[in-house]
Amino acid sequence: MEYYTRYIENEIERKMKSSGAVAVEGPKFCGKTTTAMRYAESSIRLNTSSAINLARLETQGVLRGKTPRVIDEWQTVPDIWNEVRGWIDENPGFGQFIMTGSSTPADKSKIYHSGAGRISVVRMRSMSLFEAKESSGTVSLMKLFDDENADVFDENTGSSLKRMAFLMCRGGWPLSVIADQDIALDVTENYYNGLFNFEYSENEKFRNKKPEVMRMVLKSYARNISTEASMQTIRADVIGNNNRTMDPKTLDDYVEALKDLFIIEDMEAWNPELRSKTAVRTTPTRHFVDTSIATCALGIEPEDLMMDLNSFGLFFEDMAVRDLNIYASAMGGTVRHYRDSKGLECDAVIHLKDGRWGAVEIKLGGEKLIDEGAANLKKLAEIVEGKAPVFKMILTASGSSYRREDGVYVVPLDCLKS
Repeated sequence: MEYYTRYIENEIERKMKSSGAVAVEGPKFCGKTTTAMRYAESSIRLNTSSAINLARLETQGVLRGKTPRVIDEWQTVPDIWNEVRGWIDENPGFGQFIMTGSSTPADKSKIYHSGAGRISVVRMRSMSLFEAKESSGTVSLMKLFDDENADVFDENTGSSLKRMAFLMCRGGWPLSVIADQDIALDVTENYYNGLFNFEYSENEKFRNKKPEVMRMVLKSYARNISTEASMQTIRADVIGNNNRTMDPKTLDDYVEALKDLFIIEDMEAWNPELRSKTAVRTTPTRHFVDTSIATCALGIEPEDLMMDLNSFGLFFEDMAVRDLNIYASAMGGTVRHYRDSKGLECDAVIHLKDGRWGAVEIKLGGEKLIDEGAANLKKLAEIVEGKAPVFKMILTASGSSYRREDGVYVVPLDCLKS
């Protein structure tokens, strides 16, 4: 099977040079094990009951083997974390272990030490459009930070809303990406249907969750995708659409489980120093680790998105946030959203460790929406105290890439890379 290069490889390699172990966490089937095995001299997979039971009886034995050693699904035996940390203390050295996990540990109380200084944690997501070879990469996000006159022109003649709708529903799962287009959506649907098989899970927290309730909560999250919907709103949606009761504690438990499985990934608010006394809202924006999970939850096909452009815009924003997270992470940056009490919004603020930041509005395209987005970006730049944004960009679903006369970049998502 062809291997597609991932941005996270650079991060793993950096961490292996400075930490005794690297823990790679992320959703099932995003490619963690395949990528980790590229660095392995030995490995052990804890993906069967017999392997897990043996690891619990002889946890130290899991660590024996040539290094770098991959320990796949380490979270099924949480004490492995402590054993790895202890091993590194007694046998100093960098890059000895790569631990992969598709959920948080079953019992976090069994992790007695944070692992600081010994174990570095990196987050792996599904594939961005550039990693999946669906983006030309003619526009580099890093270059926008480094060159105030970056050349971004690209006619991008092959782009279309129809193609973007397909990519959104297919998702960035490696097996879906390499599949023929006529079956790729089926591969993604099979992945989605396998998310809720908890009957034999080693994690009691997941085993006690009802799959039908998990789907209800996920559907409500999907109906509120790319919004700042409160938990009360999501709970009301679950109750209203399923004719059932649900107390807040139950909803919180299910949402926490979805986060522990790396299925949903809320985007936190950006809180800069402002010139005015405008209050910044801190409610997170509701997002998925991959938009295809949301489309599968609601039974949405590419054709459905084409017939409802308002919904298309919200789902596209979710996919754009996924890619921005991947690209920003490769640069050591973070992605946040902005909204204040006066109604001014910015879909994504990319913030680097050195303090530089860029502002991004996410729009399907079209002159009217692009003009509105540009106006918002200019307003935000005017009210933030201190450093101005290095760049302002409208991220679109199709069309050409260019720089407007006012300096705002217009860049289709399928032209972007880190």
